[in-house]
Amino acid sequence: MSIRSTVILGLTILIQLSTQASLPSDLYYNAGVVEFRTGAALTSSGRLNDNLNGYLTILDSSEAGGLDIVAFPEGTLNSNDQATFVPDPTKGLIAPCDDKEDTYHDFLKQLSCAARKHSLYLVINLTEKELCSSVPEDPRPCASNGLNVYNTNVVFDRQGQVISRYRKVHMWGENKNTTLVPELGWFDTDFGVRFGHFICFDILFYTPGQELIDKYGIKDFVFTTMWFSQLPFLTAVQVHQAWSYGNDVNFLAAGASNPMIGSTGSGIYNGRNGIIVAKMNTGLGERKLYTAKVPKYETQRHRQKRSVGPSSTITPRLSKPDIYFKRDQLESYESVLIDLSRGTSLKQELCFSKTAFCCSFELKWQPVAFKENSTHYHYRVGVYDDLRKEVAPESNYLKNCALFSCTGEDIMDCGKIFDFDTDVAFENITIIGTFPKIDGFLLMPNSLKEADVMPVPVGHFEWSEVETKDNQIQVRYSLNTTTSNLLAFSIYGNYYDTYAENKGDGAASMGISLVCGFVMFLLNLVL
Repeated sequence: MSIRSTVILGLTILIQLSTQASLPSDLYYNAGVVEFRTGAALTSSGRLNDNLNGYLTILDSSEAGGLDIVAFPEGTLNSNDQATFVPDPTKGLIAPCDDKEDTYHDFLKQLSCAARKHSLYLVINLTEKELCSSVPEDPRPCASNGLNVYNTNVVFDRQGQVISRYRKVHMWGENKNTTLVPELGWFDTDFGVRFGHFICFDILFYTPGQELIDKYGIKDFVFTTMWFSQLPFLTAVQVHQAWSYGNDVNFLAAGASNPMIGSTGSGIYNGRNGIIVAKMNTGLGERKLYTAKVPKYETQRHRQKRSVGPSSTITPRLSKPDIYFKRDQLESYESVLIDLSRGTSLKQELCFSKTAFCCSFELKWQPVAFKENSTHYHYRVGVYDDLRKEVAPESNYLKNCALFSCTGEDIMDCGKIFDFDTDVAFENITIIGTFPKIDGFLLMPNSLKEADVMPVPVGHFEWSEVETKDNQIQVRYSLNTTTSNLLAFSIYGNYYDTYAENKGDGAASMGISLVCGFVMFLLNLVL
């Protein structure tokens, strides 16, 4: 080989390496999240092979080239009868790719090798097995086969080594074990970012997610999920943006994709700058990698606020039959029906009678002239200040000041969606509420548009929090862009442990009926 050829080859290698690995000094890192539809083979081994091949195809794709980190969703790889042992990274770093003793399932080896091959950090979710005898301090009864089975996140580094293992803390009807003491999951990268990670229903609890922020200052998160959306406050991307914005953290959410049973929603979020990329899928779902350059919080001072697009959020809407939605129990709210046909504005203070928690609303909408028996959205302003009223293993105390849509005048018509366009447009909404400042709570701007089942973009609303002298926080949340067919606009206050009465393992949920785990359990019956 000539000197010139050698130099060219060397430069090519250097260029390839520079595109494959961000440095600690870089202002951004390159991330990908996968929305993944599981295989439909008749046997669990057949589905595992289909899912694994789907994972490897995505990692081999040109879209994955140059990424520093890729995350796959919850519950889309193996099932209980294909469970695998997973190395404990606290006892030394092991790459299953190098396993010669068949200690680990073949799919874990292949994914370890894929992380090494593509020189990236890889986050997967799987069903893990562990010998009960390896945790003699756990006094709880063991299964007859001598195994604990966990819903587990596994993180590989660029060499295919397992550098983090997190077992889901909060279950909902899942055929899985929990650890004796809740675990926290985080890992450091060679591009200077520390990530926390957790799974689906965990996001609704103080431990692990909020604890990783409050106690350890983590600003970047990976979220693996099989989410089942609930109207009007807890659809997938809506929750992602709200949690990322409320905590001002980067958030990488990878979602399972089966919209016909309600599971979809993936995205990458940049805290107070909002969505970088996000998708709510319809129909049969998809296997797709979504990528983004993610600003590092350590270099926040260098960041420019991104454009949020046009001054209108009116876009073609999704078709109702393509996504299944659950419904919140809005009949528990104190609420007032708005008469849209009388005038174009409203000022209203509303209090929750049991606690005297009050919210003020100021609304302005475009003139509407409804014909007799016409079909259109009705709206209510509502206040809630109590434990959630749903059947759940755990519950939380919720303080919510909300505007929400209804398909009729009765409260039981609320939290539903039309399958055609209607013509109600709000020009301005301002909600003000005063919330107690205590340990273990999160205040979030929560919104949802019918047009695309996405939240109102950052930049189309204003959010402010002012601490008062009596240890309260006054929140003002205002829509500043004309928006058609809103489904929700609320100050959503979650009070985790402090107010909760129905505690399970020491943390309280937001108590919703998303049933991440329950539906995943049903799917596991056939996986």
